[in-house]
Amino acid sequence: MRDSKPTIYDPNFIPNNVYSGVPSWLNLPVLESKEELKGQDVVITGVPWEGGCTIGGFSSTTDGPKSIRSVSIRYTGFLLDFGIDCFDYLKAADYGDCAVQNGNYEFTFEQIRKRTAEIVDAGAVPLTLGGDHGIAYPIISEIAKRHPKKVGVLHFDAHLDNYSHFGDDELSRCSPFYKLYNDPNMDPTKIAHIGIRGPRNHREEYENAKKYGATVIRAIDVHEDGWKASIKKALEVVSKDTEFIYITICSDSMDASCMTQGPQDMGGLTSYELLMMVHEAGLAGAGGLDFVEIYPDAYSLQTASHVGCWLGLYYLNGLAERKMNQK
Repeated sequence: MRDSKPTIYDPNFIPNNVYSGVPSWLNLPVLESKEELKGQDVVITGVPWEGGCTIGGFSSTTDGPKSIRSVSIRYTGFLLDFGIDCFDYLKAADYGDCAVQNGNYEFTFEQIRKRTAEIVDAGAVPLTLGGDHGIAYPIISEIAKRHPKKVGVLHFDAHLDNYSHFGDDELSRCSPFYKLYNDPNMDPTKIAHIGIRGPRNHREEYENAKKYGATVIRAIDVHEDGWKASIKKALEVVSKDTEFIYITICSDSMDASCMTQGPQDMGGLTSYELLMMVHEAGLAGAGGLDFVEIYPDAYSLQTASHVGCWLGLYYLNGLAERKMNQK
């Protein structure tokens, strides 16, 4: 296996998959079996999944992992912002896509649990590319089996996604946090919803958050109090008496002007605010991240896919800085 470095470091590298898509995120090494997970610090997985759609039909979230990987070939792990290259401290590889059958929750969520278990049991950080937000439930629930009542969750979103059900669908992208509130291994008071806003939240969702004791940090709070104060508050909630912090990010946590390929929700976070907060979470030692809900076929610039790459790299840079400081 070659060194854990994006191919852009090699001045002699000539990409041959620019338009059809690279085989892995950042063109990192590809893992073919769970035996190869040993020794990895970070493992990337795609989950090209779409369950129920809240309005209209197909929203193209299934194309998210491919699109994010395709645009990633232009990036390195070095962030001038912090003067650190995350791949100087972290060994990373791409484990390909999780098996899915779109519309089949039972099969797909079991495969997500299996893939998550393989990664975390190998001691690696799961970095997951979605897919709709329903995938957060099996990922976090599987992690919580290993840390009962000790998992804190940073949930960046415009919406609480804690609706009890959408029609007859209790596993949809509307409901992962309702499922987690009621998961026997989760403590909902250790969940912080960040960036919440707007007229697409149901009253029941807000009442559910209050009922189960989850913390809600609205977008207006981030704008008025500042991103530093907001992430500090969130980290205090999710780190108190916990062993594992997980980050789950819906693209619409960002303002529509920053997210042309996601749900169009106004008044949201800027890309800068979200990147900085995710970096802080990495510094705090968060042990996993997913990025979901992009619609790659909406516009040609693939803005959302680039955002996904940046978020992953700012998160990993935070982890790398933490590792550097510990040494």
